[in-house]
Amino acid sequence: MKLTHITVSALALIAASATVASARDQIRVTGSSTVFPYSQAVAEEFANQTGSPAPIVESVGTGGGFQAFCGGIGEGHPDLTGASRAIKKSEYDLCATNGVTDISEALIGNDGLAMSISRANTYDWDMTLGEMYTALAAQVPVDGEWKDNPYKNWNEINPAFPDVAITVYGPPPTSGTRDAWVEIAMHKGCEQLEFVKAGGFDGDWVEENCSRMRTDGPFIEAGENDNLIVQQLNANSNAMGIFGYSYLYENLDQLKGVKFGGIEPDFDTIAAYDYEVARPLYFYVKNAHRGVIPNLQEFIEEYMSDAALQTGGYLAERGMTPLPEAQRKEYQTSVLGAVNMEAPTE
Repeated sequence: MKLTHITVSALALIAASATVASARDQIRVTGSSTVFPYSQAVAEEFANQTGSPAPIVESVGTGGGFQAFCGGIGEGHPDLTGASRAIKKSEYDLCATNGVTDISEALIGNDGLAMSISRANTYDWDMTLGEMYTALAAQVPVDGEWKDNPYKNWNEINPAFPDVAITVYGPPPTSGTRDAWVEIAMHKGCEQLEFVKAGGFDGDWVEENCSRMRTDGPFIEAGENDNLIVQQLNANSNAMGIFGYSYLYENLDQLKGVKFGGIEPDFDTIAAYDYEVARPLYFYVKNAHRGVIPNLQEFIEEYMSDAALQTGGYLAERGMTPLPEAQRKEYQTSVLGAVNMEAPTE
């Protein structure tokens, strides 16, 4: 399906921008470092199939991507942004403030947040989310009180763990991977602690007190480039890293996943959400740019194609867990038809 028109109001917004949008002949994609390799794969396939210029794909994190995407209409602003979480109300409102009022939301698949370690490390790592939280959180229970985290070595978390320093590389606060790790892994881990269960603390308490990663050394913010984390793990066999499953999948010859509750991240455990740290992956389309930026609609068609998204598709080959067929077709219909998403409530 091709859309060759946009609304009068969208045209007015484009005309009001510094340069007419059609002056740009390359599609611009920004956003999540986790979605980046998938967008890059689609960009390469699109260029190979059509002979058109390959879209420019950049990795700035989910939050940074929404900031750029929601900055306005016109050639100075991206056409799509990838996200490792759903758009927030505050981001949607920023889009509306800047005239980005017609957005299609594409759920493209699922991903596991993997804590990984070098295969040179021979210990069979298996921990609870509560143990992970105790190693990485800014504040934890210490002798019956909620205090700043004093633990430096893994055997202080569990005597069965090796006596090595806790060294974990992970994403910065601007990353959707960081948001998802906190909301899924850290909060679940905090809720597993006896201190929290015995205290009867509710979700609001957990969100307020269990959302901060420690900043005293054991947890290291490694930026938005997950390939750099892979390099750090290869350099230090005792270090661990947090990133999307695709990076573990692409480096299985060098890395292995840390199990949580006896379950390791793989296609099946992520798809079934048996692996406790699984999440959905998205991209968002600026519909006012369809029919103005050359080949944008065709690129969207490639991104939403069965060849890309179905089981056995080329994105699954890169580590993404595909959606069930009915759900995939629902999003294909809405995104290809430029259906405007509903406003988020939070």
